[in-house]
Amino acid sequence: MGHDEGPAKLVEGAALALREYAQITKLYLTGDTPQLEKELAKCGCNDGRIEIVHTTQVVEMHDSGIDAVRKKKDSSVSKAVDLVKDGAADAIVSAGNTGAAVAASTIKLRMLPGIERPAIAALMPTEKGGYFVLCDAGANPDPTPQQIEDNAIMAIAYCEHVLGKPNPRAGLMSNGSEEYKGNELALAAHALLKAGGLNFRGNVEGHDLFEGAVDVVVTDGFTGNVVLKTSEALAKSIFRLLKRELTANPVRKAGAMLCKPAFRAVNNVTNADNYGGMPLLGVNGVTIIAHGGSSPFAIKNALRNACSTVDHKLNPHIIEEVQRYRN
Repeated sequence: MGHDEGPAKLVEGAALALREYAQITKLYLTGDTPQLEKELAKCGCNDGRIEIVHTTQVVEMHDSGIDAVRKKKDSSVSKAVDLVKDGAADAIVSAGNTGAAVAASTIKLRMLPGIERPAIAALMPTEKGGYFVLCDAGANPDPTPQQIEDNAIMAIAYCEHVLGKPNPRAGLMSNGSEEYKGNELALAAHALLKAGGLNFRGNVEGHDLFEGAVDVVVTDGFTGNVVLKTSEALAKSIFRLLKRELTANPVRKAGAMLCKPAFRAVNNVTNADNYGGMPLLGVNGVTIIAHGGSSPFAIKNALRNACSTVDHKLNPHIIEEVQRYRN
């Protein structure tokens, strides 16, 4: 119920996912039953795998995460996390208040052994056609250096065991590639990462991010969220600028038609909808965070991401990696 535009696009995305992913055996929709039934009817979806769990409260975007969990126990996000906690569901996908989803998952599911705070892992495209994992993209804005190292361990496990990249390379977001560059947090985190036995390649700057020099970029949740949203907004702005200039006169329009396949290919790489949602690493369960304005296509892909994370048994791998680097 927390989507920017209500449940319509979430329900449509759920219907798309059920048509495409046979591995989904049950899909719970948590929210106001009459509204959800209305949206299912609009989609022409009567899939027997859907079960509606009625809730009476909605977490608004201005609600704090902790208050949402404590004061709105019958909200759609709280009930969804309860389904995972009770073992009825394997994963939650939320496009609502990120703080509420993080708080509910952290409090109700608890943390994995050896992990203090969760982190969001976001896939970001590179010039080489691949992608890197940005972690943390918004869960923990004020981490300790130790938690930055935890982010690296978790993101490396995700990159290797879910995305299939062997021996992922990790870098630390900073304002210079030199070891002595950065604020106090970056300097302390650099020392831990360098001594921790990880495949650590040092600092990476903003202009290095999209060159593909590393597979994992770790940072605090404040910086990571700013990088994520700025990058997504820049990609959209560039395409709007291109559209304006390429439709300015008939000659440009003709050239644009010839280049249309190339533009479409670049859009597919940079469009956040293709990635769907971002896993919340570190909690004892699977939580996928989607954007509040997600399209049905994005929700479908977020559900695909949830299935993939469950199928690859990510959390046991994170526990193994934590034990490996802590011992």
